[in-house]
Amino acid sequence: MKAILVNEDKSLRWDDVPDPVIKSDEVLVKIEAAALNRADLMQREGDYPPPAGCPEWMGLEISGEIVQIGQDAKECSSWKLGDKVCALLGGGGYAEYVAVKYDMLMPVPKNCSMVEAAAIPEAFATAYLNLFIEGGIKEGNTLLMNAGASGLASVIIPMAKAFGVRVITTVLTDEIAESIKHLHADRVVVTSKEDIALVLKEELESGHSVDVAIDCLGGEIMGKCIHYLTHGARWIMIAALAGFKTEIDLKNIYVRNVRIIGSTLRSRTPETKAKILAGIVRDVYPKIEAGLVKPTIYAVLPIQEAEAAHDLLYKGKNVGKVVLTVQ
Repeated sequence: MKAILVNEDKSLRWDDVPDPVIKSDEVLVKIEAAALNRADLMQREGDYPPPAGCPEWMGLEISGEIVQIGQDAKECSSWKLGDKVCALLGGGGYAEYVAVKYDMLMPVPKNCSMVEAAAIPEAFATAYLNLFIEGGIKEGNTLLMNAGASGLASVIIPMAKAFGVRVITTVLTDEIAESIKHLHADRVVVTSKEDIALVLKEELESGHSVDVAIDCLGGEIMGKCIHYLTHGARWIMIAALAGFKTEIDLKNIYVRNVRIIGSTLRSRTPETKAKILAGIVRDVYPKIEAGLVKPTIYAVLPIQEAEAAHDLLYKGKNVGKVVLTVQ
């Protein structure tokens, strides 16, 4: 089969690799689409190696068709040949085929295309993990989701709204704010014109303070914002694109019982990931099939144009997910 490999100069090529051989508890999926994530860029740069046993090529989420099923997978699941599925991977999605453990698969939701389905597993699992498991968010709470134009925000914002959560998000410009109107965040803070720390102070004083923050930016502003949260709030760090260091008033943390939580999906055990996927099918799929939550697709390119697709993420041009299709 073919897969996207990284050259020594970090450029990409579509080249021959060995066909996957499934284990007894795995299925073989013929890939139709693979969604991009920032972790793919990190892996390409050599900063985010795949877990042991995973293929060397990138790709954390795919959709496709089951074409082979191992014996244990047959006995432990209800998957059948020809089932249309989407899957969460440790790696290996930028290819024609991938071997996947049976409990890392989800059915394609009834009203989703295969392109949309490919954009579900990683982003929805990250959203579910941080909203409900780490964040313990509840109806009536307020969420701060930084970087509102990101692919992850395009999932987290509507997911939170579907469960009765008030959402504040941040963007850099009025133009970007306009582009995410369809997500229906309750308050969009344009940080080139407003100070998000002062906005959160205002929200606290007016009785609408943030209960859960999901932060992929970090940097100096994180330490300023964390002073203005609900008593017992959770600030969840999932990345630090704006800087790895900040200054925090520790007294504020313990007096207000604020928790700072570091969280990545990739580091979770396979058993934990399987539980997250089962939770998505149980709790979130009804919202997807009712049209309340859906991935936002920014661009669709053939997999041979993976380099151009990566450039969209490198340049921050995408509002929503970028997806590669495999013919």
